[in-house]
Amino acid sequence: MNMKILEEFIKKESSAGVLLIFVTILALLLQNSGLSGAYSSFLHTHVEIRFGDFQIAKPLLLWVNDGLMAVFFFLIGLEVKREIMEGHLSSMSQIALPGIAAIGGMVVPALVFIAFNQGESFAMRGWAIPTATDIAFALGVLSLLGNRVPISLKIFLMALAIIDDLGAIIIIALFYSSELSTASIVIAFMALVVLFVMNRLKVAKKAAYILVGIVLWVSVLKSGVHATLAGVALAFMIPLNSVGANGKSFSLSKEMEHDLHYWVAFMILPLFAFVNAGVDLRGISIEEMFTPVPLGIMLGLFIGKQVGVFGFSWLAIKAGIAKLPEGGNWRQLYGVSILTGIGFTMSLFIDSLAYNETQIYHYADKLAILLGSLLSGIVGYLVLKIGNNR
Repeated sequence: MNMKILEEFIKKESSAGVLLIFVTILALLLQNSGLSGAYSSFLHTHVEIRFGDFQIAKPLLLWVNDGLMAVFFFLIGLEVKREIMEGHLSSMSQIALPGIAAIGGMVVPALVFIAFNQGESFAMRGWAIPTATDIAFALGVLSLLGNRVPISLKIFLMALAIIDDLGAIIIIALFYSSELSTASIVIAFMALVVLFVMNRLKVAKKAAYILVGIVLWVSVLKSGVHATLAGVALAFMIPLNSVGANGKSFSLSKEMEHDLHYWVAFMILPLFAFVNAGVDLRGISIEEMFTPVPLGIMLGLFIGKQVGVFGFSWLAIKAGIAKLPEGGNWRQLYGVSILTGIGFTMSLFIDSLAYNETQIYHYADKLAILLGSLLSGIVGYLVLKIGNNR
């Protein structure tokens, strides 16, 4: 990835972070005003697609979480594939520090959550909620500091967040799948075989991949495996290098990634935040925020993330496995480690899978995500700003 593409990527993610803040505040205002009924009705608008006896009927909230988020995960898959093949994750020296840091940033927050909730089987379903990092928000905070933060640390944060997303994909596949349908899994497997053959034959038509991808998404949706994983599987089947009808070489994968970035950053993620961040603050007491699940989430994001990312990074650098990002110092690395506690959209998504859209915790779990993310963003920004001033 050259510097121009990297700067464009960071700029898009930073702008998306500002928009996410706006729609989150809007959702909170609607849910906690006289318009809460209209907001709730919007979330539960019945949307149905039917072809003869075949139908998919869901409330709008689930169309966003199962459908549009599959497109988001498709984009993540394209980014991961590009970074592994030729980007900042293409060699062991490049992947060492963000890879080790990402592992720490998933293990320690999970342990923090488990420490508060062990023995409670239903509550333990949320162990993965504080393991996520929202790249749009995190890079958005970094952008406020301009060139006072070296580009190497921005690359470190971006690579760490991408590995984090890959970890989230694996977690969803292994721990958040329900009862499986053999017939649907067979159809999904056949769709993957077709996509693999298309890849090997260097098929360079977007429409062909999209049509088979829709079949894959529907079959995965009906299989019991979470539908967003279809997006990742499809992304890995898109060829990185193709030859067009005119005989010129181009990258279908990069072209689709470029086309989708604006839609995901400025439509899909804001819409996801709007339908999921509407926390009803009127029904939450201070006592509820100090119960095990909210505490595990908040402290997992704010304490677990920074301890895991910075601690594992320190060990890797001191052991000679990795190097401190060029031009950066320990204080800056610590500040960026705090920013990884901004879980927001990914944490909200895993929360919806863990507790199946129920309000058993009266929104305290979602408020914990917002508070843990907010605290991480503010403290991380202050540490980086004060460090630069000194």
